[in-house]
Amino acid sequence: MSDVVSYPDGDHAGPMSELAGRTALVTGGTAGIGFATAHRLVHAGASVIITGRNLERGQQAREALGPAAQFVAVDMADPAGVGRLARNHEPDILVNNAARFPASLTVDQDENEFGHTFATNVRGLYFLVAATVPTMIHRGGGSIVNVTSMVASKGVPGASVYSASKAAVEQLTRTWAVEFGPHHIRVNNVAPGPTTTEGVAAEWGDTNEELGRALPLGRTADPAEIAEAIYFLASPRASFITGTTLHVDGGGTAV
Repeated sequence: MSDVVSYPDGDHAGPMSELAGRTALVTGGTAGIGFATAHRLVHAGASVIITGRNLERGQQAREALGPAAQFVAVDMADPAGVGRLARNHEPDILVNNAARFPASLTVDQDENEFGHTFATNVRGLYFLVAATVPTMIHRGGGSIVNVTSMVASKGVPGASVYSASKAAVEQLTRTWAVEFGPHHIRVNNVAPGPTTTEGVAAEWGDTNEELGRALPLGRTADPAEIAEAIYFLASPRASFITGTTLHVDGGGTAV
């Protein structure tokens, strides 16, 4: 399914129909950027599957998103769970948002946390893509958006493990764009800057707000602002864009 489309008179399809008939899978879709992205995709007419580890929060998110959404409980660090997710769902759009983001100086980094972060942020994402792409190829195309981070290309104290995992994903994206492009599958990154979410606040505390104040725009992002960028790259509006990183970071990578 190639996502190159033509709009009559140069106009885009209406906001409630652009993704009609398409299925999107958003990992880590129960809160923060993932939930905002799921909401944006539902608004555009897609059927959306969200994943998360917390059953109660997942059910609440599904209810908030309405009948076009369903929730699947899965830990992206669990290979068996990732395998079940891929076998049971066939998305046209895959948004890899689930991630761990530990804050620790390198000399204080816990080895188990290091491994768990890479298991979630890199290994789980990698094998979900590997298992999902054959179905996309069979359908004639698809779109994959990986949510990375400003710190994948910028040094921030305390973010060594997280930033390294996201830099790995950005390189995977470039490789996948080349591998899957002939099958009409686009693969891109959205790299957010500091964003106000409950999860980030719990892990990073006031540091997240300090990072936001240091940006040229002088503030943190709202999750909905990141969701708009993800939606753009997932949608037919970005039909000739693949292998790129869209920095949604308030100018953070410019300084």
